[in-house]
Amino acid sequence: MNKNMVLSEEVKAAMSKKQPIVALESTIISHGMPYPKNVETALEVEDIVRKRGATPATIAIINGKLKVGLTTEEIDFLGKKGLEVIKTSRRDLPIVVTKGLDGATTVATTMIIAKMAGVSVFATG
Repeated sequence: MNKNMVLSEEVKAAMSKKQPIVALESTIISHGMPYPKNVETALEVEDIVRKRGATPATIAIINGKLKVGLTTEEIDFLGKKGLEVIKTSRRDLPIVVTKGLDGATTVATTMIIAKMAGVSVFATG
């Protein structure tokens, strides 16, 4: 696994039990809607995934770390910071990580990070 990747405890537990995990992109949080509706929607989507028997893994870059599975506080952080968070597509990924920045992942970047983490199912807003 990449040294810059951090899996949430919930995602780690699901992986160890071989339970289904669904990757979710984060650009919709920071660039898709205004606060607080963006955070409410992201948490609602995660709840829907859980109710269907899978573990949500919202993906973003926080302080240069590839985060697979965000805490409520991290989702709120992205939602409040909004357009200040870099909309990170595949070409931006190495720069955001190297500089230790915050990035909301596009569909393309979410798929890349999900694949790196071993998550094969992805849903988008």
